[in-house]
Amino acid sequence: ARAARGRSGAADPAPETRRSAGTADLSEVYLATCVYAVYDPITRRCTFANAGHLPPVLVEEGEDALLLDVPPGMPLGVGGEPFEEIEVELPDGALLALYTDGLVESRDHPLDEGLQAFRTALSGADRPLEDACDHVLSALDTSHGEDDIALLMARVHGLPKDAVGDWNLAPEARSVARARELAREQLTDWGLQELVDTTELLVSELVTNALRHGHGEIRLRLLLDRSLVCEVWDADLAQPRRRRARDTDEGGRGLQLVGLLSEGWGSRRTPRGKTVWFELGLPDGESPAADPTEALLSLF
Repeated sequence: ARAARGRSGAADPAPETRRSAGTADLSEVYLATCVYAVYDPITRRCTFANAGHLPPVLVEEGEDALLLDVPPGMPLGVGGEPFEEIEVELPDGALLALYTDGLVESRDHPLDEGLQAFRTALSGADRPLEDACDHVLSALDTSHGEDDIALLMARVHGLPKDAVGDWNLAPEARSVARARELAREQLTDWGLQELVDTTELLVSELVTNALRHGHGEIRLRLLLDRSLVCEVWDADLAQPRRRRARDTDEGGRGLQLVGLLSEGWGSRRTPRGKTVWFELGLPDGESPAADPTEALLSLF
């Protein structure tokens, strides 16, 4: 993905924040619009939710840019209303653009005109992402200075079958050992022996958490791309929380360990529960892999 930004805008186009008119007391009241997208490179489908933001734009090869019909919902901060999700299948190589209204609206250019100019600038954008961002910013009037401008563009690509490991695990204690075994075998097949110890340890922690705090069948998925991503799915909606375990506690350090050893981790909701994931960088032949033993000792 590539991001471009205007004068003081954040590179992430969502959320976009405005202060609401009037305050009930000394505290400031803010509303924020937000568009949220999760792309699954296996199913090649993207899930969108929108909180009062402008719709994403999709550009398929050889087609005109299309405003996606994502129900806008209420801005964040209003409260009380659920957000509707939609799924859109994205073909390989499709371009997805997210942006703030500062890019397409000003006093001199109504929103409809700005959106049309944006779509025109994006159509036929079969150039590298950096060049596509530059082309859009040069084609539109971005010098009005009325609002911050942010533009995020991504070209999506699905993963081939041999870059994915996907297994269902029964909700029982022996599935922890089975998950470690599956991870070890898959990484060995991919020639990633350097990551085996760390991946086994973190997979074990996430599957154990799914057994203790979740319910229903557990799903383990490994994705190999520019990094290694591990996902553990369960049927519980409660999101995981990191907590600081006391020295005398026997457990409670799982997510601390995930944070120490991974390059990033997080959690997202699914239609039937949640997915907790972590990411590991691929070996480069120079930097040594993280030592899980040292990480474990550092927690005590």
